Amino acid sequence: MATFTHDSVEIAYLDEGTGDAILLIHGFASNRTTNWVDTGWVKLLVADGRRVIALDNRGHGASSKLYDPTAYTAPAMAEDARALLDHLGLARADVMGYSMGARITAFLAMAHPERVRSAIFGGLGLNMIRPMAGTGPIAAALEAPHIDDVVSATARTFRAFAEQTRSDLKALASCIRGARDPIRPEALAQLHCPVLVAVGSEDVIGGSAVDLAAVIPGAEALVIEGRDHMKAVGDRQYKDGVLAFLARRP
Repeated sequence: MATFTHDSVEIAYLDEGTGDAILLIHGFASNRTTNWVDTGWVKLLVADGRRVIALDNRGHGASSKLYDPTAYTAPAMAEDARALLDHLGLARADVMGYSMGARITAFLAMAHPERVRSAIFGGLGLNMIRPMAGTGPIAAALEAPHIDDVVSATARTFRAFAEQTRSDLKALASCIRGARDPIRPEALAQLHCPVLVAVGSEDVIGGSAVDLAAVIPGAEALVIEGRDHMKAVGDRQYKDGVLAFLARRP
């Protein structure tokens, strides 16, 4: 495990393979191993002749745990990703994020367009430009003494996943309480890099891939048939679609 420090936050990451670099940014309550290694993404992309870099977002995995919600804005987390590219001496990379990671990818592409060769928004479609609802119950579920104390089925799912990934529940509660203002459609419309939006057809958390792609000039949509938010991430349709996208992007 490699680490570096940015803004007094220690960030853990992996760096494997050679070739064009692709940076992977995981979702909420996940980590680089659960999101990208265990699902076969790292092995697949390395075999495709790519240098694969995946970080643990602040508050997740082996990176620093912070307990101030203001430390978890998407722009701040995007700067962690940018700083990792600086640390590795990479002028630019393809960037793929899943769920919360897709949101971070969008902020990285908007703030530093010269660093993002292409952007892949996985698990987050039209809801990227809608206010994020239901964060209070999820935070309360993470802070509950025991999962059996959680009544909401959706919040209970998040708590169960956080326990499965052996996450710091208090840090995750702070993260989910952080600012989640929607991204303005006009801002996404300014993206000039190739963009792929990939979301499961049954994903009610992420929203429509087609509708978000329509906001971004030239963006492509990939609907991962028959998959919800949790099951789409490792699906073969998703992987094949991304490999094809990367092969044809300039």
